[in-house]
Amino acid sequence: MRILRAGNYRRMPWKNGGGETAEIAVFPEGAGLDDFGWRVSMATVEAGGPFSAFPGVDRTLSILEGEGMILSVEGRIPIGLTSRSDPLTFPADVATSARLIAGPITDLNVMTRRGRYRHAVTSHRVEGSMEIDPAGMEVLAFCGSASLFAGSGDGGRERLRRFDTAVIYGGAGLRIEGRGRLFLIKIFPA
Repeated sequence: MRILRAGNYRRMPWKNGGGETAEIAVFPEGAGLDDFGWRVSMATVEAGGPFSAFPGVDRTLSILEGEGMILSVEGRIPIGLTSRSDPLTFPADVATSARLIAGPITDLNVMTRRGRYRHAVTSHRVEGSMEIDPAGMEVLAFCGSASLFAGSGDGGRERLRRFDTAVIYGGAGLRIEGRGRLFLIKIFPA
């Protein structure tokens, strides 16, 4: 288990220059916006507008804070996305724009390079404990609330504060304890 602390995330401008993102994790490590295999980030969005295009990439968006947005993805009916919504997956290479419902939001963004990786993002309300089996894939457990505890199969236990992430891969299981919101991000080869 490896813990990624929110205060250490790399800050960088959006691809379209319209804001700033906090990069939680990227593979391969150090990859840029045009050559990553997969990428997990979060951003504060202060105004509506078009999304950056990422050719050959699939994306999942979740709202962490704020009232949410109306997301318009080419070829789909516009959808309201709030902190109570399930994570929404869509192609990152089609025209997409957002209109904020009422003020700024913070979102969680997961992207994988199509044909190389796939991903699944689920939101969970932890009440007590939750066991996670990585089953040979990369799993990121993102703490979306005040704090949770993450424990690995080797007996280690760490506090996850708001927006911290626990990363596990392979056979070691992960146990999440406490009360709060958790996003599970599973990344696996295509």
